[in-house]
Amino acid sequence: MTLVRLGYSAISMHVKNSSTSKTMTFSRYSQIEDKNAAIRKIVQIAATNLTNLLRLLRHNNAHGIHFYRMSSKLIPLVNHPEIPSWNYVKHLEENLHDIHTFLESHPEMRVDFHADHFVLINSPKKEVFNQAARTLRMHKRLLSGMGINPVHRCVMHVGGAYGNKEKALEQFIHNWGFLSADLQGMLILENDDKTFDLSDTLFLCEKLGVPFVFDIHHHLANHKEGERWEEQWPRILKTWDHSNLPIKMHLSSPKSKSNYRAHSDYINSEMFVEFLNVIKGTVQQIDCMIEAKQKDEALFELMKGVKKYPGIGIVDGGSFLIK
Repeated sequence: MTLVRLGYSAISMHVKNSSTSKTMTFSRYSQIEDKNAAIRKIVQIAATNLTNLLRLLRHNNAHGIHFYRMSSKLIPLVNHPEIPSWNYVKHLEENLHDIHTFLESHPEMRVDFHADHFVLINSPKKEVFNQAARTLRMHKRLLSGMGINPVHRCVMHVGGAYGNKEKALEQFIHNWGFLSADLQGMLILENDDKTFDLSDTLFLCEKLGVPFVFDIHHHLANHKEGERWEEQWPRILKTWDHSNLPIKMHLSSPKSKSNYRAHSDYINSEMFVEFLNVIKGTVQQIDCMIEAKQKDEALFELMKGVKKYPGIGIVDGGSFLIK
């Protein structure tokens, strides 16, 4: 028997006017002559994003959703090279404390981040790596400000191949050593749909002691000939042995046969249950992050869909047992 908890990312299709990614362009920032006033405007926007984040967490709790991925765009223009550094955690202390208080009273709720595509640890360019490290530091500061233990709370892809995938893997390992230990501890790695497949990413995870986030859609779109994820599943589980968090996976469905890599609006429940019937009993709990265009609506539809299959026992609005 395995407990399956579903989550979604960033945006709700049900909570109106709840964007957590409101922003200010650098052009608009530049037009404000008083730079202290410009920073105050950024703080105001960020405070709105954090207020909406708390609204979404309350929405999730009300509907039995215990897993949520926050937007990486909570703070506009954060780490922009032409904006003086400022203490966003201090300026947003009250908003972060409100989120901390909520999460403290709902310890079952798992909240995390996914680093943006431009956060490239394995870049051969020093300035790109340094910017990636600054961005990861921002994620850690926000997590800490919300009272969340940052360990294993930020997923990311391996990065670019830069014309030589083997060399790019070596570059990742090399650059990893230049990350501080606390940032290393925050990261978990995911296989992607074009370059670094299951075995590539699993190699890095085992070598560096990093939990592996299995994306089954990415695997179907990008895998070595004859490679079966089922054969690698015990190794995937083992990467989570030293984590205090349950194993995490990503869940999406192809938009179409001709546009296979793109994410569908919803999740194919039959494919998902087929996967679960293979892994059930191998782990007590698995948290599945839905990556679908319809966000929480896709989660609600998937919960309706899995009810029709044998061996499914609904726990609440976002969780079920498979026997």
